[in-house]
Amino acid sequence: MLRRQRQIRAQIQKLTDAGLFALSFWLAHLVRSHWELKIFGGSPDIEPFEQHAWLLLAIIPVAPFLLDLQGFYNRPLIASRQRSAWQLCKACVLAVIVVISVMFLRKQLLARSVIILFPIVSFLLVMLKEELFRWWMETKVGQAQFKKRLILVGAPEDTVRLQCQLKKTSGDGIEVLAQLDLNETSVEQLVELLHKHSANGVILTGKHTYFGQIEKAIQACELEGVEAWLLADFFNTQLSQTTLDDFYGRPMLIFRSAPEESWQGLAKQAMDLIGALALIIALAPLFLMVTVLIKLTSPGPVLFRQQRSGLNGRPFTMLKFRSMVSDAEQLKQELAALNEMSGPVFKLSDDPRITPIGRFLRRFSIDELPQLINVLRGEMSLVGPRPLPVDEVMRFDDFAHRRRLSVRPGLTCLWQVSGRNNVTDFKDWVRLDLEYIDNWSLWLDFKILLRTIPVVVLGTGAK
Repeated sequence: MLRRQRQIRAQIQKLTDAGLFALSFWLAHLVRSHWELKIFGGSPDIEPFEQHAWLLLAIIPVAPFLLDLQGFYNRPLIASRQRSAWQLCKACVLAVIVVISVMFLRKQLLARSVIILFPIVSFLLVMLKEELFRWWMETKVGQAQFKKRLILVGAPEDTVRLQCQLKKTSGDGIEVLAQLDLNETSVEQLVELLHKHSANGVILTGKHTYFGQIEKAIQACELEGVEAWLLADFFNTQLSQTTLDDFYGRPMLIFRSAPEESWQGLAKQAMDLIGALALIIALAPLFLMVTVLIKLTSPGPVLFRQQRSGLNGRPFTMLKFRSMVSDAEQLKQELAALNEMSGPVFKLSDDPRITPIGRFLRRFSIDELPQLINVLRGEMSLVGPRPLPVDEVMRFDDFAHRRRLSVRPGLTCLWQVSGRNNVTDFKDWVRLDLEYIDNWSLWLDFKILLRTIPVVVLGTGAK
């Protein structure tokens, strides 16, 4: 896996493991104190934890350091249980030796029961964390968050060798979707594979491939908003930021026209999860009331489900409170001539399909609230370009518009808080979405969320 991704993952693990070792020391002392546990004899009394809390200053930095010495953070994403347990066991033993040494140098005593319980509890907690992460990675949500879905592009002699290397590291969450030889096929076929498989990365090997074809492939990925990992020389790009990394020790150029993986990106995912969960709990009474109103005023289901294009164009089922008549999709063709939006998107201000209660729900964006469930599933974000129906995305006449699919779609976006009722040109809509992608930061998300509040409260959103 790329060095930057490995470093971020290792830093998160180190912080987590340091906290678990500290918690284990406290739990070992707690068990000894409350149950008067004695091992190899000793007094039933024990000093309060506060007298030994200073040891945490040694445990917290030393524990991840010892794990790192054992190669614990250089493992694949899904590592062998036996290998993980052995490395962890050695680190726990060394941690106890450090604690005993520090106590000896300070000429202080610590209950033998605590010394013996500490490595046992540490081992169990860290292994529990490993099992929870393994379980998470086996779920659809976990795979969507971590798995790299790649297409290998290059001459067969290059891609076959690379795929053999990737098979040896299958635990790193890498899935090879397809292989393509640009010397024999066109770049258009690569674009078709990206659309078909919803890939989020392309590896290009340039040793035996025409450089002109590689440049076209990178530019296609650039327009798609898909990362291109190049094992080759430099090429000119129009939008992408070029960074140098290494891929299992081999130099790699990355051409990226979407936000890269970073601490801000992880914070955004945490904000999505916590924010969506908190809003669902807080708005539960409103969900119930809207459900009753829709049932009483209009025949049909409460929720409207539609296939929308998500990250990298991957389809997902978006949820909304139904605000139109139940056969709205069938009537859409009859109203196509009245479309007020240029391009592939359909928009009609006074849409006759909207029910009376639906008009109220739309005015205050209440119909969008079920998409908080999509956020919890990892299919959407609180802030991001609004997801479009799959059939509308298929009708894009400019592939550059697909770059808006390079980030997760959101509940609110720059377009919605920038006078969206006045935007009738689809190109202006895309321009605002790409402006958001090119200037993304966590602070920008906060500003958009804050600007969304008056838009919703005053009902100045889409009618």
